[in-house]
Amino acid sequence: MTAPVLAAASVTKTFQLGRQPIPVLRGVDFAVAAGEIVALLGASGAGKSTLLHVLGLLDPPTSGEVLYDGRAVQHLSVRERALLRHRYVGFVFQFYHLIPELTALQNVLLAGMMATPILRYLRERSERRRRAVALLEQVGLGERLRHRPAELSGGERQRVAIARALLAEPRVILADEPTGNLDSATAKGVVDLMFSLQRQRGLGFVLVTHDEALARRADRVVRMVDGRVVG
Repeated sequence: MTAPVLAAASVTKTFQLGRQPIPVLRGVDFAVAAGEIVALLGASGAGKSTLLHVLGLLDPPTSGEVLYDGRAVQHLSVRERALLRHRYVGFVFQFYHLIPELTALQNVLLAGMMATPILRYLRERSERRRRAVALLEQVGLGERLRHRPAELSGGERQRVAIARALLAEPRVILADEPTGNLDSATAKGVVDLMFSLQRQRGLGFVLVTHDEALARRADRVVRMVDGRVVG
């Protein structure tokens, strides 16, 4: 494998329930290279989503290191982590996390608005809008730009979320059960789309799933049991 674009080294994560520590990740080593699809497979409660959140800098590890292009990043300031996360990582979640009052186009544009200084955003807004429209067209929603989430099917909402994840041109996509809320036919279409876009762009891609058939479509499968990587 080529040098990883994103990695975890001896990562642990422990939550507190009152005075009771709850270990969720127990010394995880993990890596994904540019252009590689890695399926993170395991039963519910195995720690897959927690690892994804730690890798994506949504949650700090209790110990161990998270590395972007070989550089440990978990000790950066909150602002530095937020900027790095926006530029480096695209997220796709099971339940879309779209803003119901906004159109498909506005939902794609929103993340860029939040992570960019206002003057820079104003200078770049025409180009950003052009790219957002192009992405929505690429995922098959060119006729749905002005539709709000309630006017879209589940598969269409997930396509909006995929376009949103790609707007900042990230190095890595982290997808947490992206088809878990879809019927089998729609799920296949969404997975085909994600994998096609990943190949075109040479992205690292981490796919959290408990679906063995979906995991077999990845380049590599990493299995988790009780917070540990077992194969």
